[in-house]
Amino acid sequence: MIPVAEARNRILAAFSPLPAELVALPDALGRVVAEDIGARVTQPPATMSAMDGYAVRAEDVATAPAVLRRVGEVQAGSAFQGKIGPGEAVRIFTGAPLPDGADAIVIQEDTEAAGDRVTVLHPGVRHRHVRFAGIDFKAGEAGIPAGRLMTARDVGLAAAMNVPWLRVRRRPRIAILATGNEVVLPGDPLRPNQIVSSNAFAISALVTAFGGMPVNLGVALDTPESLAELTAGARHADLLVTLGGASAGEYDLVRSVLGGRGMDLDFYKIAMRPGKPLMFGRLGDVPVLGLPGNPVSSYVCAVLFLRPALLRMQGLDPVERRLTARLAAPVKRNDQREDYMRARLSQSDAGELIADPFESQDSSLVTVLARADCLVVRPPFAPAAAKDDLVEILPLTGGSFSL
Repeated sequence: MIPVAEARNRILAAFSPLPAELVALPDALGRVVAEDIGARVTQPPATMSAMDGYAVRAEDVATAPAVLRRVGEVQAGSAFQGKIGPGEAVRIFTGAPLPDGADAIVIQEDTEAAGDRVTVLHPGVRHRHVRFAGIDFKAGEAGIPAGRLMTARDVGLAAAMNVPWLRVRRRPRIAILATGNEVVLPGDPLRPNQIVSSNAFAISALVTAFGGMPVNLGVALDTPESLAELTAGARHADLLVTLGGASAGEYDLVRSVLGGRGMDLDFYKIAMRPGKPLMFGRLGDVPVLGLPGNPVSSYVCAVLFLRPALLRMQGLDPVERRLTARLAAPVKRNDQREDYMRARLSQSDAGELIADPFESQDSSLVTVLARADCLVVRPPFAPAAAKDDLVEILPLTGGSFSL
């Protein structure tokens, strides 16, 4: 068995950022930018008013009250033709360009208007309520850097920069193959001693959540012929993920069949709980990640090994976000395997995170996994820990506790 950290490093070494592709702006949410996105326009394009009111010369309203003559009006999308002279004012609205000669805006609440006369009730200040050209960004500036995961805010910024198309990393194509004669799909008739498949759906959802495109190859029977036939569907994938092995021994059939097709096995078995029987290798040009058949084990391993591979393929940093929390209950000493205990999270009155490991850590309990907010990480041979001791945790996205 190899340590978790070594397994993770060996898996990550097999992946690099995928090539870029061009997508339309509405399709850019959640994609990773492949190259700097530069502004094609200046924002704002001209010096503009930030408020509704009157464009004036600051020197004319340095003291108040001051009576000015209204000489025109300008709205957003238009321009005042002329120049403001001494004692003059132009009615202006938010987003309209500042008339030539004006250097301040007096908001309408600070004025009284009668005919073409405007009384300014409070002194004005130069450049007050004025937005200068290019204060947001200038044409040619890089507004969104390469490597950024596009948020809704970034989509809005790209639109403001007049960028209708952008280059992003291609989504990783992840082929997922479940195995086992006992496995049936949700909704299918159940024979005695059969179980409903959950692994493929959970792993597919995780792939989607972290930017990948799952390709479900189905469920292979525990025969070499079935396994060979369905794995052929992964030849164009960026990664093949197998779930489970055969009754003769975890991954025995998967290893023998894929080995017969030329798979180069890197490692098999890691010193962790849950998830000891984890396999990694390469079948031709396609990396192969063999996850345990146990539903909790497969998901925990996917969090630790599949998620960082997905991030690396999209050009993102695969670093794990680990935090510390205080235990809500004592835990026993650990053995030689790194342990990942499912736990609920809460917060103390002082703002500290509290991790409460579930009483049963059986790796078949999908209800416990679904209700968990984090994994409490117990290093090999960690001594017993008491209530309120600090422990390291790995948050699980999609939990009930919002971090």
